[in-house]
Amino acid sequence: MKNKPSTPTTSKLSILRQLCNLIPNHLVPQLAKETGVEAKTRSFTAWSHVVCLIFAQVSHAIGLNDVCDALGLHSGPLSALRGATPPSRNNLSHANKHRDASLAEKLFWKMLEHLQCLSPGFARGKTGHGVTRRFRRAIHIVDSTTIQLVASCMDWAKHRRRKAAAKAHVRLDLQSFLPRFAIVDTAKEHDSKRAREVCAGIKDGEIVIFDKAYVDFEHLFELAMAGISWVTRAKDNLQYRVCKRLEKNRGKILRDELIVLKTEKSRKHYPMQLRRVVALVEVDGKEVEMVFLTNNLVWSPSSVADLYRSRWSIEVFFKQIKQTLQLSDFLGHSANAVRWQIWTALLVYLLLRYLAFISSWSHSFTRLFAVIRSVLWRKLDLRALLERYGTAGGSFRILGTPQAAYFPGF
Repeated sequence: MKNKPSTPTTSKLSILRQLCNLIPNHLVPQLAKETGVEAKTRSFTAWSHVVCLIFAQVSHAIGLNDVCDALGLHSGPLSALRGATPPSRNNLSHANKHRDASLAEKLFWKMLEHLQCLSPGFARGKTGHGVTRRFRRAIHIVDSTTIQLVASCMDWAKHRRRKAAAKAHVRLDLQSFLPRFAIVDTAKEHDSKRAREVCAGIKDGEIVIFDKAYVDFEHLFELAMAGISWVTRAKDNLQYRVCKRLEKNRGKILRDELIVLKTEKSRKHYPMQLRRVVALVEVDGKEVEMVFLTNNLVWSPSSVADLYRSRWSIEVFFKQIKQTLQLSDFLGHSANAVRWQIWTALLVYLLLRYLAFISSWSHSFTRLFAVIRSVLWRKLDLRALLERYGTAGGSFRILGTPQAAYFPGF
C-alpha cells in the first residue's frame, strides 16, 4: 500500500506571521530612527509599512487597492503580527514616496548578516561542486539587470526617448548564491562607471568575474595590484600585441596568449601583460567562439573558460527575482517608491532562501514561492510544511543551473 501524504502540522501563527518573525523585533524600529523615518510616521508605523510591502511581494499584488483591500479584510490576523495595521491607499502611497528607502536597503543587509550568524552554513553555501570545488576560494560574479518602468509616468528614469528603466548592479557570491553588494539606480549610466563601487570589499586572493560591459582597464589594474584575480570577455575592438603564445591549439581551446595593450591610453591604464584565451563555448546547442581576458597567468585555459561560464549563474538569480517576485507592477511612480519595492523584493528573496536552507527544500525556488503564496493566511507550521511538502519525484537544486535561464541574443 502507498503511504498517504501526511496532514500539514497546524500552528498558532499564520504563514505570513512566521515569515515576518524571521526579522528581529528591534530591527525595523531601530533603522527607522537611524534613517529619520520614525519622525514621519503617525498611525502607519515603519513596521506596518515593511509588513505591507512584504505581503505585496509574496501575494504578487498588482496595485495599491489590491494590497490595501487584502490587508483590510485580514486586519485581525495582521494585528497579531506585532500590532501591524492595514494602510489606506493614501497612507501607503505617501509612505512609499516620502519615507527614506534606505531603511529597506539597510534592513536587507542587516537581515543578511543576522541570518548568516544564525546559520553559518547558510553563508558558506555549497563548495563541493564545479568551479567552487576546484578553486576553493571566494568567487564573485558582477552583473546588472534592467527593470522596465513606464516612461509616461516615471520621467526620472528615462534613459531613451520612449523608455524608462531602473537598473540593479549586483555582486553575487557564487558559493552561497546570495548578494554581497547591490546598487539600485536609473539605467542612464554605463555599467563600467559602477565597477569600482560594486567590486569594493573584494579581498586579496579572491576571484571576480564580470561581463565586458564592466571593462575599465584602470580599474582592472587596481584589482590586479590588490591581488585579486579577474576574468572577463574581451571587447570586439580590443587593440593588442601578442607577446607570447603559451600552448598550441588543444580541443576547444583555440588560442592562449600573453598580450599587451596597443593604444597609448589603454597601455597607460594597464601597463602589465594580460592573458587572452580564445575558446569554443556551447550556446544553445551550437559552439560559439568567445574571447576571454584575465590577469591570472597560472590557470589552465580551460579553467578560465569554466570560470566565465559560471558567470551565467547570476542570470539564474536575476530570473528568479524578476519572474517570481513582484518587479513588474509597481505601487508607486517615484524613484523612492521603486527603490522600496526592489529592496523589499531582495529581502523576501533572502527570507525564502533561508527557509529553503533550514528546511532542506529540494525543489525549485519558483515552487517554494508558490507554496508559501497559496497558504499565506493559513495557520500551519511553515518549516514542517516545507519539509514534508512535494508530490513531484526527483530533486531540484534551489540554486538552479545556467541551462535553466534564457539569454536573449546570446
